[in-house]
Amino acid sequence: MRLAEENSAFIERFYSNGIYPIISWFLRKLFDWIPYSVGDLLLAILILLFLRFIFLLFKNKFKNILPKITHFVAFLSIIYFCFYLFWGLNYYREPLAKNLGYKQNKYTKDQLIKSTKFIVKELNYYQHKITGNDSIQVESPYSTNELYKLSLKGYKNLENDFSQLSYHTSSLKSSSMNLLQSYNGTSGYLNPLTGEAHINDKIPKTSFPTTVCHEIAHQIGFAAENEANFVGFLAANYNDDIYFKYASYKMAFGYSISEVRKRNPELSSQLWQTVNKGVLKDFNASYKFWQQYKNPFEPLVKKSYNAYLKANKQAKGIDSYNYVVDLLISYFEETKRI
Repeated sequence: MRLAEENSAFIERFYSNGIYPIISWFLRKLFDWIPYSVGDLLLAILILLFLRFIFLLFKNKFKNILPKITHFVAFLSIIYFCFYLFWGLNYYREPLAKNLGYKQNKYTKDQLIKSTKFIVKELNYYQHKITGNDSIQVESPYSTNELYKLSLKGYKNLENDFSQLSYHTSSLKSSSMNLLQSYNGTSGYLNPLTGEAHINDKIPKTSFPTTVCHEIAHQIGFAAENEANFVGFLAANYNDDIYFKYASYKMAFGYSISEVRKRNPELSSQLWQTVNKGVLKDFNASYKFWQQYKNPFEPLVKKSYNAYLKANKQAKGIDSYNYVVDLLISYFEETKRI
């Protein structure tokens, strides 16, 4: 992978904008018509095969262990190769900021505060516009399937300004393992072997729009989590639907206030006090949702995923999620003139 890391321009041109869109389109076209998640089924089969392999090793008292391990490693190598061919090489493409023409510098404290205040203003505006009262919690009126369809409209609007973010031939499915996802603290995931985006449909509906848009961003080739978060924000923000716009600013506020808290906890508390009570109720409801699934294994899952991210050009691991703030500030300064 070092060769790919050192040749990001080549990956960008010939893979991310060359063969990957063809592979991605083909996989989505191939599996979208199937009503259930092929990716989840494939994952279940792989887990069963692994457990069977372990069982047979013990049953046969580790006889002929070297040939069996060789065959198993060869099988894993095929999966590893398919992962990078079908999607994983997108980790080594050029930065999204360069792709969008943003001059991304390390932002200042003043830029962060100004951006966060702007987000609070927009978040409060859309909450009040939806409910008519700053103390009422936003409740989404849409079904899961309606939210899937609406998310496509945001990407349709987005491609008018950013042709590189166009999305056609969808493959969006509710995960059949949503309970497991809830316990390991994940809202969605992309299966790179089938091209399907899987959404945990147990999550609060006010977070659903940005989650769907985030997974679509992975489908169109943005593998880095911070970049997929930003593209997800853009797609939700470009949507004409008011619930998507609210969700986009809710997500943006979550990341921005987290960065403010790291630098100035007192200022973070002051900014929270400027948020409408209805928004606070929404954040509290999301917090309670995830708290009910807290378990001793979740930190282990996060550590594993952290190691996975670091192995794929995201040196800060899970912390790289927070670098979406860099892109948000660039976007607001470029388009909103804050």
